[in-house]
Amino acid sequence: MTEAVLKQTRIHAGVWQGLLTGAIGTPRLEALHLDAPLAGLAVAAVAGEPGLWAVHLPIPAQALSEGVQTFVIRNAQSGAQLAHFTVITGVALGDDFRAEMDLLRAELDLLKHAFRRHCVESAG
Repeated sequence: MTEAVLKQTRIHAGVWQGLLTGAIGTPRLEALHLDAPLAGLAVAAVAGEPGLWAVHLPIPAQALSEGVQTFVIRNAQSGAQLAHFTVITGVALGDDFRAEMDLLRAELDLLKHAFRRHCVESAG
């Protein structure tokens, strides 16, 4: 089975927006920041477009602080990362490696979560 594909369309008025394709049935997604779940993620079928889902995530003000913040949207059932986006606040740096490091940390957290789940499932 192929994984659904989530593509960012824009960020407008503090809301991340994207389109999801390839989901079987109603998709169950979750959004994370610093490995903590975020509230407000909305998924709605696009009228007249079978298999197309609009995804909206309000970016919480309390998640924005000096530096680089990475947000991850993933499949709640499989844990597969479908999309991520980065918000940089404060003084801009010419070569900002912090954004890349933050993304690597988010991906490492995703791998740790999947590995732990695998260990629990294979032990039982």
